[in-house]
Amino acid sequence: MPDLALPPLPQPPAEATIAALAAELEAVEPGLVLHRSIEERTRLSRDFHDYSPVLTPLLAGKIAQLAVVASTVEQVIAVAAACARHGVPLTLRGAGTGNYGQCVPLAGGVVLDLTGLNRVRRIDPSSGVLEAEAGCRLAELDGALAPHGRALRMAPSTWRSATLGGFIAGGSGGIGSVRWGFLRDPGNLLALEVVTVEPQPRLLTLEGGAAQPLNHAYGTNGILTAVTVATAPAVAWQQVVVDFPDWWAALEVARTLPGTALELDDLTLLQAPLAAGLPWTQGCPPPAAGQHRLLLLAAPDALPLLPAWLAERGGTLSWQQPQGSSRGGTLRELTWNHTTLHWRARHKGWTYLQLTLPLPERPLLEAVAERWGERVLWHLEGVRQGGSARLSALPVVQLSNAAELAELINFCRDHGAGSADPHVLSVEDGGSGVVDPNQVAAKTAHDPAGLLNPGKLRGWVGPA
Repeated sequence: MPDLALPPLPQPPAEATIAALAAELEAVEPGLVLHRSIEERTRLSRDFHDYSPVLTPLLAGKIAQLAVVASTVEQVIAVAAACARHGVPLTLRGAGTGNYGQCVPLAGGVVLDLTGLNRVRRIDPSSGVLEAEAGCRLAELDGALAPHGRALRMAPSTWRSATLGGFIAGGSGGIGSVRWGFLRDPGNLLALEVVTVEPQPRLLTLEGGAAQPLNHAYGTNGILTAVTVATAPAVAWQQVVVDFPDWWAALEVARTLPGTALELDDLTLLQAPLAAGLPWTQGCPPPAAGQHRLLLLAAPDALPLLPAWLAERGGTLSWQQPQGSSRGGTLRELTWNHTTLHWRARHKGWTYLQLTLPLPERPLLEAVAERWGERVLWHLEGVRQGGSARLSALPVVQLSNAAELAELINFCRDHGAGSADPHVLSVEDGGSGVVDPNQVAAKTAHDPAGLLNPGKLRGWVGPA
């Protein structure tokens, strides 16, 4: 785990500078909503970084000096220009569903809420390609796509509230990743509309590979105002819950099922103590004691074969319903980081990790169990990585400080796992750990004064 101190940061602007900037914005763009109250500034300077016992104290008291809500690209351009002229840091946010402090301003300044940019611009009738503004909520986009027989390829478990721009800037995959891999995989993200932060901002369209440096960059190297993505044919997904008395049998099913011809949109495996601690949807029974639980979103044509295939491997079908037909929540809201959310609601003091399991997976899981026991409870997700079926892991862990978390992360890495550390601030350390020169070059091109979300792109060393 890297150094946990805050990076060198510019001093927050003087309040007189913020007042002058606000007055300028009110005069130029009367449709902008400006929030000066501490309550609104605090609300719009938060995300779910309190999942992390490391980030929580580090980000305490980090609040924007002015919060702005934009609803048009022209308003975004006006904010970018004003911040550039006044030298004011600018932090971007969507719905604030991220977990790494992506939208927490480290150096004061302005936080810009983009949820007002919520228009669908284009759905291509032949290809299904979608162009929509960055503030569109993902669930509403699926609603707009449905009459065309299309759906988003992937979404986080916060699908109801997360925005498209926030997902691109701060996410990587989720429901659908078992079929479509990750946002970074070629063919998922097609283009971005970007506003630069300069005294005279430019409105750019970045296509294909040119858009990739802004993917999962926390809004540090360009303001996303619209996104173009590929979509998928809509499927009437079936929610399937399968219980296993034997963990290793369940693991083998989770490992092999994505390699079959059965079409899946999600595969989640929960170790028994974790499964027992989640709020199950109305109609779906909680697992019996000691039962490990597999959650699937499966295509209708998988159902004739799936129960027998699972039974042969030790699984019992416990519940099945079409997605959207059950009262209460859906299975998708028990997967990915919603699993962590629900567990932490009932078990204070727990946090989580993000890992890609090695092949084979069992030696690592056995070694962790031997050393940490039930202080590490496994939550696995089926994904496609580099075209191959793999298991990623978001285990919940009863570890409360940086040293303990670092010990576990290093232990997993030493046993062949990959780790995207959720207890760090920078883009690089939360991903591969390596500075991406393309991300830095994009910041140089789109934010030459380094005003966007300062402190979160480690490779940026300042203006040339």
